[in-house]
Amino acid sequence: MAKLSMKKLPYHYGVKVRCYPSSQQKAIIKRNSDASRFVYNELVAIGRELYELKRIKLPIDTVQQRIHQLEQRKKTTRNICNEHLFLFHKDIDSLCLANAKQNYAKAWHAFRKVNRSGTPVFHKKSYCWKYQTNAQYSSKVSLPSLLNGTVKFLDRNHAKLPKLGVIRTGTVRSKIWNMREVVRIGTVTVTKDSADCFYLSFQLGSTQPFIGAVTFTNEKLGLDLNTENFLTDSNGAVVANPRYYRKILKQLNRQKRKLSRRQLRAKKEHRPLCDAKNYQKQRLLVAKMQVKVAQQRLNFLHNLTTELVKNHDFLVAKS
Repeated sequence: MAKLSMKKLPYHYGVKVRCYPSSQQKAIIKRNSDASRFVYNELVAIGRELYELKRIKLPIDTVQQRIHQLEQRKKTTRNICNEHLFLFHKDIDSLCLANAKQNYAKAWHAFRKVNRSGTPVFHKKSYCWKYQTNAQYSSKVSLPSLLNGTVKFLDRNHAKLPKLGVIRTGTVRSKIWNMREVVRIGTVTVTKDSADCFYLSFQLGSTQPFIGAVTFTNEKLGLDLNTENFLTDSNGAVVANPRYYRKILKQLNRQKRKLSRRQLRAKKEHRPLCDAKNYQKQRLLVAKMQVKVAQQRLNFLHNLTTELVKNHDFLVAKS
């Protein structure tokens, strides 16, 4: 396993855990998120300018020089940093910038090969933060694991990341922790959602399967997804729609109106929303309510689909 890269490992798994950074760590996460977004947007801007310049067919010297300058700048993140010196800040992870460039290349690949999305667009500033870094292993390490890389777990409730240092996390699942000696970490994504909750998402790889083989039940089931309820199966069992959003809609609308009034008052007093404490407090309340509904829906779907897959070998769904 020591000589295998993440791409060559036969088994991959994703783990997402809650993390609880300190105030200083939150500032570092914000700085890296902004730097990652800036590099991505810079590459988008360079690509659009090159597209417009290459449409000029006349051999104008200034145009050709500008094209050469932009093509050299977009080759490496180092060239972009040389143009924008604030990217050399000591708290900015260089792998964060490299991943932003890689994500830009993946966006073009999705447009040209997969053909399911448009060309790369600018990423706007929002209350959600995100950046990616990678776990690197020294050549002296004979067996990469969860415990000996630049990104590693100190125990089930603490992880260590570049620039951030030791950060407290939610408890890692025992299934993953028991395999810690034979599992390596690839990419790590640090995120903050609109409800100010922080998460670490780990891409894991191993030569051993993360999930054991399931037993065959020789059962078949048909599913009918309809509007009256969530689904009806071929045995006549009906799964009702929990309607989490409808249950909270009245209260959510009331809080949204309150948020709108605070927004109007802040604008009337010519205060930026980022400095309006009452607005930010109410925005956080609304965001938490919306995140709660999203998590309830996701939990319902996960529990239902897991039960169906474990108890049946063949499923047919009709919408």
